[in-house]
Amino acid sequence: MGNSYAGQLKTTRFEEVLHNSIEASLRSNNLVPRPIFSQLYLEAEQQLSTLEAGSRVDNEEEEEEEEEESSESSSPPLLYQMKPPPEGCCTTDGFCQAGKDLRLVSISNDQIEVPSGFLLVGAKSPNLPDHLLVCAVDKRFLPDDNGRNALLGFSGNCVGCGKKGFCYFTEFSNHINLKLTIQPKKQKHLKYYLVRNAQGALTKGSVICWKGVEFRGRQASSGPCSSTLFQPPESSGPSLITTSELVSVPNANTPAGTQQTGTISDHLPSTAALSSTVYNGKDSPKQLVKNNLPTLTRPSVLGTLTNSGPPKKRHKGWSPESPSSTETWNMPPNLQIPNRNKNDVGGLSCLTHSAVVGPVSSPMVASGEPVSVPDNLLKICKTKPVVFKGHGNFPYLCGNLNDIIVSPLLYTCYRNSQSISRVYEQYGASAIQPISEEMQLLLTVYYLVQLAPDQVPLIEDLEQIFMRSWQESHLSEIRQYQQVIPQAFPAVPSQIALMTSAQLPWLAGLAASSCNDSVHIIECSYSLAEGLSEMFKLLIEGKLVKTNYVVIICACRNRALDSCIAVTGKYQARVLSESMLTPAEYQKEVNYQLVTGKVETLGSFFSTLCPDGDIEVLLDKFYQENQSHRSSSLSTSVNKPAALDITGAAVCTSYNIEQHQIRPFQLAVAQKLLSHVCSIADSSTQNLDLGSFEKVDFLICVPPSEVTYQQTLFHLWHSGVLLELGLGKEHLTKQRMEQYVVKLDAEAQTKFKVFLQNSMQNPHTLFVLIHDHAHWDLVSAVHSLYPQAEASVGLVDRLLNCREVKEAPNILILHVTSFPYALQTQHTHISPYNEIHWPSSYSNGTELYHENKKYFGLSEFIESTLSGHSLPLLRYDSSFEAMVMALGKRFPRLHSAVIRTFVLVQHYSAAMMAVSGLSQMKNYTSVETLEITQNLINSSKQCPSGHGFMVVLRIPCIPLAAVAYERLYHVRERLSLADNFEIILGKPNSGITIGKHFVEQLKIWQKIEDAEWRPQTYLELEGLPCILIFSGMDPQGEALPRSLRYCDLRLINSSCLVRTALEQELGLAAYFVSSEIHMNKVVVNDVLESDPEKLSSTDNEDEEIATEGSTSGKRSPVKRERSCSHDSASSSLSSKASSAAFCIESSPLLATPGDVAKSPQVLSSSTEENANNCERQRQKVEKGAQTVISKHLPATAEHLDSKQNIKSAQISINSSSSPFSSSSSSSAPTHNSFILQTSQCSMAKAWKQPPIVFLPKLVYDIITSTDSSGLPKSSSLLPNHSVMWASSFRPAMSKMMTCTEQSLYYRQWTVPKPIHMDYNNRNEGRMDTFHPRRLLLSGPPQIGKTGAYLHFLGILSRMLIRLTEVDVYDEEEINIKLQEESDQFYHQPGDIWPDLETFKKIPFDYTIHDPKYEDASLICTRLQNVNRDDRSTSRKQEDMYVRRQTTRMRLSKYAAYNTYHHCEQCHQYMGFNPRYQLYESTLHAFAFSYSMLGEEIQLHFIIPKSKEHHFVFSQPGRQLESMRLPLVTDKSQDYIKSPTFTPTTGRHEHGLFNLYHAMDGASHLHVLVVKEYEMAIYKKYWPNHIMLVLPSIFNSAGVGAAHFLIKELSYHNLELERNRQEELGIKPQDIWPFIVISDDSCVMWNAVEVDCSGDRKSEYTWTERNVSLKQILQHIEATPNVTHYALIGMRKWSSKTNSGEIREPFSFCHIHDFIMLNVDLTQNVQYNQNRFMCDDVDFNLRAHSAGLLICRFNRFSVMKKQIAVGGQRSFHIKSKVSETPVSTAPAQYICAPDSKHTFLAAPAQLLLEKYLQYHSHRFFPLSVKNYSHPVLSVDCYLNLGPQIAVCYVSSRPHSLNISCSGLTFSGLLLYLCDSFVVASFLKKFHFLKGATLCVICQDRNSLRQTVVRLELEDEWQFRLRDEFQTANAKEDRPLFFLTGRHI
Repeated sequence: MGNSYAGQLKTTRFEEVLHNSIEASLRSNNLVPRPIFSQLYLEAEQQLSTLEAGSRVDNEEEEEEEEEESSESSSPPLLYQMKPPPEGCCTTDGFCQAGKDLRLVSISNDQIEVPSGFLLVGAKSPNLPDHLLVCAVDKRFLPDDNGRNALLGFSGNCVGCGKKGFCYFTEFSNHINLKLTIQPKKQKHLKYYLVRNAQGALTKGSVICWKGVEFRGRQASSGPCSSTLFQPPESSGPSLITTSELVSVPNANTPAGTQQTGTISDHLPSTAALSSTVYNGKDSPKQLVKNNLPTLTRPSVLGTLTNSGPPKKRHKGWSPESPSSTETWNMPPNLQIPNRNKNDVGGLSCLTHSAVVGPVSSPMVASGEPVSVPDNLLKICKTKPVVFKGHGNFPYLCGNLNDIIVSPLLYTCYRNSQSISRVYEQYGASAIQPISEEMQLLLTVYYLVQLAPDQVPLIEDLEQIFMRSWQESHLSEIRQYQQVIPQAFPAVPSQIALMTSAQLPWLAGLAASSCNDSVHIIECSYSLAEGLSEMFKLLIEGKLVKTNYVVIICACRNRALDSCIAVTGKYQARVLSESMLTPAEYQKEVNYQLVTGKVETLGSFFSTLCPDGDIEVLLDKFYQENQSHRSSSLSTSVNKPAALDITGAAVCTSYNIEQHQIRPFQLAVAQKLLSHVCSIADSSTQNLDLGSFEKVDFLICVPPSEVTYQQTLFHLWHSGVLLELGLGKEHLTKQRMEQYVVKLDAEAQTKFKVFLQNSMQNPHTLFVLIHDHAHWDLVSAVHSLYPQAEASVGLVDRLLNCREVKEAPNILILHVTSFPYALQTQHTHISPYNEIHWPSSYSNGTELYHENKKYFGLSEFIESTLSGHSLPLLRYDSSFEAMVMALGKRFPRLHSAVIRTFVLVQHYSAAMMAVSGLSQMKNYTSVETLEITQNLINSSKQCPSGHGFMVVLRIPCIPLAAVAYERLYHVRERLSLADNFEIILGKPNSGITIGKHFVEQLKIWQKIEDAEWRPQTYLELEGLPCILIFSGMDPQGEALPRSLRYCDLRLINSSCLVRTALEQELGLAAYFVSSEIHMNKVVVNDVLESDPEKLSSTDNEDEEIATEGSTSGKRSPVKRERSCSHDSASSSLSSKASSAAFCIESSPLLATPGDVAKSPQVLSSSTEENANNCERQRQKVEKGAQTVISKHLPATAEHLDSKQNIKSAQISINSSSSPFSSSSSSSAPTHNSFILQTSQCSMAKAWKQPPIVFLPKLVYDIITSTDSSGLPKSSSLLPNHSVMWASSFRPAMSKMMTCTEQSLYYRQWTVPKPIHMDYNNRNEGRMDTFHPRRLLLSGPPQIGKTGAYLHFLGILSRMLIRLTEVDVYDEEEINIKLQEESDQFYHQPGDIWPDLETFKKIPFDYTIHDPKYEDASLICTRLQNVNRDDRSTSRKQEDMYVRRQTTRMRLSKYAAYNTYHHCEQCHQYMGFNPRYQLYESTLHAFAFSYSMLGEEIQLHFIIPKSKEHHFVFSQPGRQLESMRLPLVTDKSQDYIKSPTFTPTTGRHEHGLFNLYHAMDGASHLHVLVVKEYEMAIYKKYWPNHIMLVLPSIFNSAGVGAAHFLIKELSYHNLELERNRQEELGIKPQDIWPFIVISDDSCVMWNAVEVDCSGDRKSEYTWTERNVSLKQILQHIEATPNVTHYALIGMRKWSSKTNSGEIREPFSFCHIHDFIMLNVDLTQNVQYNQNRFMCDDVDFNLRAHSAGLLICRFNRFSVMKKQIAVGGQRSFHIKSKVSETPVSTAPAQYICAPDSKHTFLAAPAQLLLEKYLQYHSHRFFPLSVKNYSHPVLSVDCYLNLGPQIAVCYVSSRPHSLNISCSGLTFSGLLLYLCDSFVVASFLKKFHFLKGATLCVICQDRNSLRQTVVRLELEDEWQFRLRDEFQTANAKEDRPLFFLTGRHI
């Protein structure tokens, strides 16, 4: 019947399961056991190694004891019939049958002979629970390190009588008088290894780890349980043990010599319902031997719930859990639960009145007679009972209500568990009943029974138990509803016999029958009043001394169940009652106890501890004795470092001030922030228009901590962000800087009001409101939790959530916090898409950002306890905890925070006295405190400059912190240590105060010359040896220096079991260490250098064993529990016991390394194996010491031999680290001087390793325990005080969750309480609750978030500037020198319009001046006969874009924008207005005939509804008839008369089509001209723009086709409008004939204002400014006689424009990019629809030759933006054959006709133009650089490259051409000649001999016809091989060339 199977065949598992099943069935009234039975027994077994290991408690021997005892029920017990003992033998318990004493306490000092291969073990007797019986057992029959491989059977000896050869454990158990009533099993009764301690006494060692593999993998599963107490906790009372703590199982891999001398904490796993078994530990310091023997028991079930007989005791620990703790339960996304009572805590919380006492109304109606609470209840019971209302009615209470506390929390838990998860309702599972009230109460009893004496019940554990019980009870139904397809065999519903009310008391009593009266059941027949009265009676009579919980049940057949549970255990009631205090009440209570002198009894108790009299007497005596020696001895030992500081600060090279620079992680986070801001701006919600902001301003809100405030100013100063943002001047003052940081205190509103005013007055400034430490003060401004609190409470809500901030379009809110959980609820203001999480260091094992420092945060600290480090970074102090526990029972009226503080201060005081020479005081402190104090005082002595490290002593309660400061300060002064280290009281609302001596030291170290300087942040205390008493209920973002060495958190409020509270306390120790240093090596060095006594201390022997690792090489991954002190009855004894072995009494000066290593206190073992281990370790320790010290020996030490080297190194270790090696540390000055030379500065060590953290035992167990998935327990806690769980039915968190997944988990499963500022943030439309301009940045504490967001401000500013700037072309006009130098000026500089008659006199300037045509052929005139060798050399067209000169310009308010700009003003213009939906546009066909194309042209217009008023439609069919045109005589400032056409391709995103601001809001008609294949994408991006879609035949055409169709369409429309308006009586010539053709890259327009004074030749001044396009167009449209001009344009802007260029305000020359075209005058001049390049030059030349006027307004200029995509770059020439894109050289663009040349997929015209641009010298060799003999180009301009000049002539009759009489041409270019070119025309021109001719035609036939028609063969010689074609396919209609030479 044993329930362990280690070492047995696996079939025994089935036998046990079968046996238990039969047994349970026999005891059951029901025929069918519960289905959970097979689950727990069979399915759970499959994963036993992981699941049982994660969910057991030690001390289950009490369960087995009950199994051995007869049950109280009528069911016959299954007894084991023992063999009767022989007559005459001894049968006394604790003695063997030979009469020899076997009890450990009796024979611990005896010398026991142990045969080879045997081990001494302790056996547990059920009749002697407080004793162990010593046995010698063959180790082969014991488990190995993994808990396996124990041989079957037994072999042992009796150590009492010496009898040997017991081969059966049954026989052996009879011999040692175990007197068992069940089958003896060695696994049940052999509990502990026995080892010798430092004094040689035999003591209990580590647990014999049967099935140890389960322990190795065991981390208590925590699931979603949040360790919520039965109460809202807010107390710093005694350690509160949660159900999820990891059981303190000694390391299975630790050698047997390792002593486990502490109370083994055995705690319930996170939730009794999340693993397959439960821990039933009941350990207490009083029951050390009895209850410290953990044994693994099988999980079991209570049979069926209607058992007629009692089950075996092991059933009492049954937990309704699933077989797999890793199974994911599909929980509903939005589970609704009944509204909780205002005072309820669904999780852990702080509530003002959570304890409802007396006749206060409760959620349940009180009924029956009132119950009187007895007087003096607290005085008699030494505690205040806490009564939790359960089911039904609760009676009124009256009388002494001050001595009792009533809470409705359990009632709320019961009620919540009645709600069924919606996930099953959707499958129609309404028939499934919730868990019954009887079952709830019975499970509660089971839960209470299995709690250990030092544990406190957790409400969330109960919730999980109820949930799993319900799920498993209805498993078949749930699975049935979850099946999508019905199965062939439907699930059989489980037959559950409902428990009756009558059975409940009996079953509850049965469950509680074996817990030593820890749980007492009272059954009432009428009402709860009876039970309460009986409970009070029993309390007064002292009959419930051992009882921790009283369960009162009133269960009648005819009525509903009434119940309540009273907590009467002293420890539990204390923790629960203290946890119900709010922070304010907690501080008030502590203050009251301090003010009224109630703590004096505690002080008097401490004074009696010292055998030499009062501590004050000792201090005075020491002080007086020390005064006489101070001038001599103390000056060398204490003041010497200070002297060295002043004279030789440079001696220590370890001190270096860290440079402030951005780390790669911070840069990455800043860029992520910027990316999210851009995402908000780019979203369609239009909530942030980045384009409208010109600069950045900010305000940083920090908690009301003076240190945090100064710290933020410090970071702000060093970041330089104010100067970068242009907010600070060169000499930035601190007062100026303080404007940007605000403390959230009573004075914050003034600064905030100024901030709001600035934001309203500066709409073009983006204000970033940074809420740092954002988890602090989330109290609602409406619903303040603390009515009596100061005005700053709720200030965050009042300021950051005010209407002005929410609605301001230029305020961006950034919440920054390490603990974002309270901002991630169902009602949060922050969108999940606006969360930025600090990136992890590694991804798939790859380091993402290389940094020279490694961050140590919570996970790394936890990892140090798991990964086999020699010294874990997280520790707890068992001696301290034991003393606190004992004093808590002695002083029940004192708050536990007071007791803990006074004990710790006492320990520090005693440690300081011990280090100073009063060695007798070392027994009145703990090892840990002594280590801290000793290393602190010695740290400054090890550095020539006096550098030391910081110790942080965290005391949350400010009054207690003040008391601690005064006491420690007093002790320090009396011990004459005032110059050795400083004690600093850090209070949130005040600055730092330190002594003048230390200020001077800091100034020297940091090279500060300011006489008034004082440290204002903790960071400035770098290197100062000090104790910082860190007070305040919560840390408020204060950062600590790198010299932090110890973080003492033993006084933190351990009852505040919420994730934020715990993590922010541990965040104080977060640290950066050098990533080059390996942690293991560092910690070993630390042990050897600074703390050799740790090697021999009782509390740390287990750690020492692990320092170098065991010989087996198996270092357990299970966390090592630090040993606990046991004697809680006598606190002084516990302190003495824990530190008895701290000091090596022999003088280290005389000790060799071998002597030290052989010391019995270093290592002790009871086995040969471990003796070997120790020998190896001794050698390693020696070697380690030698290695470490040799690093720091001076060069002269190298001459020593190795023995001397080791010996001197050993001496230096001991003398430097052990003040107890002699009476005083100053008694060996020679060796102190040696230390000064060889020891490393403590600063250097501190920077290489993170600080050591001391925690309360409770917190330590929570932090270091994990669930089955490896998730730390702390992560599963309720996230914050101000939120609560949305439902009990929620899935467990997982270790694999990312930060984003955790956020989504909290957003689904937590809701804010009414006190939370987000409580009222709920709308039906979920998206409406998110504030669109709120971001949340979360990252671990102290990792650099401040630097990241300050850098973000800088790059945000740069981006805004970049958004408001564009790269515009800034190039000088070309060919300026070729202009005619003339003194004649046609207009005055101040003329604003040209005079028509004067303008006609201006000659046309043929020369191209636009710099984009720098690589184009020069157009020669009669005047340009000079040789231009200085023409720029040819360069590749592809390089032109890259190499063109640009400058960055700030966008003005009149700029044109691309699609990324959207401000509120142009929403409607862009079509984002709700009235203009995207689909509200219509497609209209528009056709007109054009004779030159020979066919009708079919165009399509896409016209949005909002733009239909610009067009005329036929009435019956809504056919598009024409585009409305205004009249020439119209005068209006509100609209632009000329329609604007913008041809574009490939620039749907980047084209500058938003002309709203450029037109200054004026009405205008803007048409985008797009190709057919791009229509959809342009329509998507510009839904409110009119589009003209070109016919599909022009999909591959160039810009010439677009210009051609625009002009022809406009002329056709002009004719239609003339006809239409002529019917209205309007003359045709009055219709406005102009259109604007604009490039899609025109961004801004400028105007020159000329100031003329005097006559025309006098000096004038001019200025250029940005103006709106509206102003320019209206000015041009108002030009007198404007209709006489064919084209009007403007200059291209250049910063290098000189006054000479604008001396003449108007020019008759080429115009480009932005032109006004008179379609009436240019009716007969067409754009060439085939052209890709230079079509505007070609058109200008033909317009001029037609006698038309082209006017350029030199006063106006256009800026062109550099756009890297689209335009001409969208044309790619590639092979038509090859699939792979292969670039083709321009030389291959032509080929011989009919050749097999590779065909190119490009238009023929493009190939022609590209070829001529780069290779025209092949056609015109005489023309290269022969500018005086240009190529004659007839009727067209083609770019032949910059080395060839052309002369343009028109063949049209009456055309204007230059005089060619004196010109001889080097070539002739005939391009697609029309009929106007005749032979006689060509014969007018003269050519050089050898000049070349190039004729280009559409086909070979036309080529021949042209040669014949023009009689070319008369003067030109042709050869067959001189014929070419463009290299494209025949179907693409190539062009053909014919070249010839002039005869």
